Amino acid sequence: MSDSKKNQLQKSLGLSFNIAVLIGGTIGVGILRTPGTIAEMLENYWLILASWLFGGLYVLLGANSYSELATMLPKAGGSYNYIKRALGDYAGFLSGWYDYIVNAIPPAFYCIVISEYTIILFPQLAHYFTVLSISLLIAFVLLHLSGVKNGSLIQQITSLLKVICFVALVVACFMYSGVEVPSIKTNSSIFQIGLVFGFFKSLQLIIGTYNGWNAVCFFAEENDDPSKNIPKSLYSGVLLVVAIYILVNAAFFHVLPIETLAKSNLAAADVAKILFGENGAKIVTVISIFSLISILNAFMMIPPRILYGLSRDGFFIKQGTNVNKGGTPIVALLVSSFFSLFLICIGSFEVLFSFAAFISIIVWGLAYYSLLKLRTKEPDLPRPYHSFWYPWTTIIAIIFSIALLGGFIYSDPKSFIIIVAIAIVSYPLFLVLKKKNSHKS
Repeated sequence: MSDSKKNQLQKSLGLSFNIAVLIGGTIGVGILRTPGTIAEMLENYWLILASWLFGGLYVLLGANSYSELATMLPKAGGSYNYIKRALGDYAGFLSGWYDYIVNAIPPAFYCIVISEYTIILFPQLAHYFTVLSISLLIAFVLLHLSGVKNGSLIQQITSLLKVICFVALVVACFMYSGVEVPSIKTNSSIFQIGLVFGFFKSLQLIIGTYNGWNAVCFFAEENDDPSKNIPKSLYSGVLLVVAIYILVNAAFFHVLPIETLAKSNLAAADVAKILFGENGAKIVTVISIFSLISILNAFMMIPPRILYGLSRDGFFIKQGTNVNKGGTPIVALLVSSFFSLFLICIGSFEVLFSFAAFISIIVWGLAYYSLLKLRTKEPDLPRPYHSFWYPWTTIIAIIFSIALLGGFIYSDPKSFIIIVAIAIVSYPLFLVLKKKNSHKS
């Protein structure tokens, strides 16, 4: 068997996995925490729901563009492939590594947070916190070394359990008609910071909770029918996530008034306390663990696919394309896992999250622009799916991305400086790799 054949990813994933990885890679603990913060910013029921809907519409516009891109270029690594094809090697190299960094950080974070929640349920394990985190990482590494099918099965089961948990919580909220909770008087921050600024700041948080909506595209090369499955899963998955987010917010406001919710750091816990008494916190902890296990599984699978794509194009070591019998890019998985292990051990990686939103918006924006570019640059490229209302939907998505990026730069200029610095430093490295690849060819 030739190396090229041996190192090909297996087409073993279908529609059910696509929907599961989108839901699993998107819905985390953010939706359990952010409603309180957003309520404090906006303090208006309809405006809060509108902001969640607005964020969902932005993501839906993205799903429309990515449906064409991912079916046109169904390769492992997602956005990197489209940007490289449209804008050249350096844009692809930079966006690929940006995307890898953003997706390689979460596994360590989720291992740590799952361990924290486990200790809440079992306080006697408090002394084994780091051991728990590392053990969890090792368990998922072994799972994915065993093959893609096992990882896919776990993704589908955990995503289903996650949806069931959230639906049950929403139903419990709407069935509630108990005692009235007294409102807590708050200062009207909406008038202090301004309506537009408050709406924008809430959108930053909301976009963060929607992050992961394009997870399907990283696995396009392994899909048994990408032309049909990718658009179906992007639209159905995004719509389901938007529906869950809006229903969760509406359900929380049914139990607690906005003024009270605005003072909550963990909205779901306060709501569950009203519904289930003192056991409410434990119930939310269990829901959080299910959410995190599902999202951890998704993010154990995503970074190796990006690294596989980068390796194939000469932007990482050649061994990064090695695939085992189970269809897992084994070297890429091990490299990503050692990176996660390093982050768990040093325990000071939270600062890396501060520019994750920046990078996501930059990569998405470049991908949308790539769609416009490829329509003119390669009009004859086979397109099994065409973006609807093109080019207006894509242009609107680009405008939204630029507006969000401008807001992020205004609110967090330090992170933007770091991103620019990475871009400057990366160019000489890109030239070295390009020269090395040209010698090989």
